[in-house]
Amino acid sequence: MPETRHAACHCRGVRFRVTLTEGLATARRCDCSFCRMRGAIAVSAALDGITFDAGQDLLTLYQFNTNEAKHWFCSRCGIYTHYQRRSNPTQFGINAACLEGVSPFDFDDVPVTDGINHPSDRKSTGRIGTLRFIRD
Repeated sequence: MPETRHAACHCRGVRFRVTLTEGLATARRCDCSFCRMRGAIAVSAALDGITFDAGQDLLTLYQFNTNEAKHWFCSRCGIYTHYQRRSNPTQFGINAACLEGVSPFDFDDVPVTDGINHPSDRKSTGRIGTLRFIRD
């Protein structure tokens, strides 16, 4: 079920509402070079699923390699807020940690996808594992 959530970067300069296509059920990580370093859990939204309430002018765009994916960050606090996917350019991946009331540690198991062997470049193996958070 689609669900609309409020979201913001760390300094709250960038604030937005986002309609997630399937709520938090699309949570995933990727093992590409960028995602490995970024470390965020992403959830899915359609391109028309984001409405900015403040700070859209604070967003900085980062692109690399093929320059197809578009990654946005707050220019003040540096938090990655969302990106337009290379694997599905009709979707945004939303940083789940930017969603109000959501922490990456709320997810016990997060599927990890094969971003090293990107589907646009070669045959991807799809899901390659699971990132698991075990509470003490």
